[in-house]
Amino acid sequence: MADAVNPKRRYDSPRRREQAQTTRREILHAAERLFAQEGYAATSVAQVATAAGVSLKTVYLAFDNKAGVLRALWHLQLRGDEDDAPVADRAWYQEVLDEADPVAKLRLNARNARAVKERAGVLLGVIRDAALVDPDIDELWRRISTEFHGNQRAIVASLHALGALRPGLGVTRGADILWALNHPDVWRLLVGERGWTPTAWERWFREASVSELLADRSPASDGSPRA
Repeated sequence: MADAVNPKRRYDSPRRREQAQTTRREILHAAERLFAQEGYAATSVAQVATAAGVSLKTVYLAFDNKAGVLRALWHLQLRGDEDDAPVADRAWYQEVLDEADPVAKLRLNARNARAVKERAGVLLGVIRDAALVDPDIDELWRRISTEFHGNQRAIVASLHALGALRPGLGVTRGADILWALNHPDVWRLLVGERGWTPTAWERWFREASVSELLADRSPASDGSPRA
């Protein structure tokens, strides 16, 4: 009787949900290619639909509009999966906050920063450029910047709680330093324009973070005192 009263129960099957997720991923992958190649402003929703092999209506039903596609793509690349949990609740970020050794903490942060930028570095450039022409994306860019600074500040605050910050450096200034070193524009300049490898960038970011933030520490990853 329950199925007769509520036929939608059969209609919303696990197989159908899986198909919808597959379609969603195909749309996002198509959008990622087009946004990187053509830019956000020059890419239409119709082009995304064609590249994904779906109808225009399917794209609008899944994401509402082009800005919705870009937002969903950013969340996927930032987090690395389709789970809705924010970065602050991710195990890889919590591992940084929980680490008791200051140098190891910054090493883990550099590892995570590289992983995110390898996934989303190109897309961040797309978002930054799109923010100039689309108010919805401008709001997204501002939120990304605010959340990014907040996440870096929490790491600096955890260093402060350990008594590890260099003398005279407070959490606010320290957060600004870590945020600047880790900024996607620096990645774009060094990796995208100057040809650094991601490994070289990770090493530089780790060593620069240790040198700028920590008291009586060597830039080396073993935490040995300065000579």
